[in-house]
Amino acid sequence: MTATRVLIADDQDLVRLGLRTLLDSEDDLTVVGEAADGLRAVELAHQLRPDVVLMDIRMPGIDGIEATRRIAADPELAGTRVVVLTTFELDEYVFDAIRYGASGFLIKDTKPAELLRAVRVVAGGEALLSPSVTRRLVGEFARRAPRATRPHPQLGTLTDRERQIVGLVGEGLSNEEIAERLVVSPATARTHVSRAMVKLGARDRAQLVVFAYQSGLVDS
Repeated sequence: MTATRVLIADDQDLVRLGLRTLLDSEDDLTVVGEAADGLRAVELAHQLRPDVVLMDIRMPGIDGIEATRRIAADPELAGTRVVVLTTFELDEYVFDAIRYGASGFLIKDTKPAELLRAVRVVAGGEALLSPSVTRRLVGEFARRAPRATRPHPQLGTLTDRERQIVGLVGEGLSNEEIAERLVVSPATARTHVSRAMVKLGARDRAQLVVFAYQSGLVDS
């Protein structure tokens, strides 16, 4: 089994050391590089092509938000997922990190077992957004940009059912909750979500939430 490759970006030496020690202790995870600032994180992402970047927000040079934006916008790094490390849950920077392409975020005092699980979840293509966090993010979208919708250019390629399901993803529903709401099987819900992600070019579920709100598919 190929190990998940992780890049650590944090300006604190002790934080990087702690994360490296934790991750390298797992057989299926390996740290391939470390960066102490945002610009170096972007450079190493290009050089090393990690599966996951653990990205601190407040760093010298370009911050973690801008570094995340550059990584997520680069087609050559389509396979790289960014998880933002933050001191406070849903602080002002988390909103921008998700909007610019982060797959989720972790609080810096997250328990080791939860951090390891999170890296594996994101490497598998899922997003680190619980329904409650998603709903709060949507509320933040609404507060910052009421009535300002920018429909996704590929929105017209979705079927009516797919549009409906994208809206439910935007509300923070899991596949199981969507299945229950629409009286379909979880497998069917999962298939619709996957097809919508492909059509809209969403990197993961987190970006699908952003597209749902920006396209006006969420009642916020």
